[in-house]
Amino acid sequence: MSRKSKKDDQIFIDEKKGQLYVGDKDLRLLMLRPIDIIEFTDFAGTNSNDIIMWVGKNIAKYIYEKLFLGQDFKEESLYGKKMIIKDVLETLEHLGYGRLSSMFKKDSIDIIVEDPISAEEKDNIMAKNICILYEGIFSGLLESLAIDATSEETKCYLLGDEACVFTYELLTDEFEEKDIDEAGSRVSGFLDTL
Repeated sequence: MSRKSKKDDQIFIDEKKGQLYVGDKDLRLLMLRPIDIIEFTDFAGTNSNDIIMWVGKNIAKYIYEKLFLGQDFKEESLYGKKMIIKDVLETLEHLGYGRLSSMFKKDSIDIIVEDPISAEEKDNIMAKNICILYEGIFSGLLESLAIDATSEETKCYLLGDEACVFTYELLTDEFEEKDIDEAGSRVSGFLDTL
C-alpha cells in the first residue's frame, strides 16, 4: 500500500472540458454551496435525510475509488485501513470540508470536524443537513473499506460544541494496542497555514 503525496491533492483545471480535477486521478470536483444542501429538505420533503445520507456515501465511494484507482483494501489490516481513512480525510480537508482529525480507539473511531462547512449557517436549524452529509461521507468511507460499524454524531458544532464528532462503534473488529491513538490526530496541517 502506497501513501498518497501532496501532489495527489493539487487541483488542476481542464479548460477544454471546463472542469476542475484533483490530482491525476480523474477526480472531478463538484461545487455546492452549503445553503443548497441546507435547503434541500424544502425540495425533497420527508425522505431528504435518507437522500442526503445516500449522497454522502456516494461522495465517499467516488473519492475512494478515484484516489485508490480501483484497489481493493477490504482484506487490508486495520492499521492499513486506518492509513487509508487518514488519507481520505486529508483529501476532504483540502477540498474544504473543514479541519478534520481522527481518534482511533480499541473498538471505535471518532472523526472530528472543526470549522464545518455549516459554520456560517449556525443559526439555521436546517443546517443539520450538513451533519447528515458528513455522516454519510464517513459511513461510505468505512463501507468501502468493509469496516462494519454503527454511527452516531456525539457532538455537534450547531449545538454549541467546538466541533462535530462522529463516533463509529466497530461491530466485528478491534484495533490493536499499537494502533490506538492517545489523542485526536490531525490529518493535515494544511488549514493551519492559511
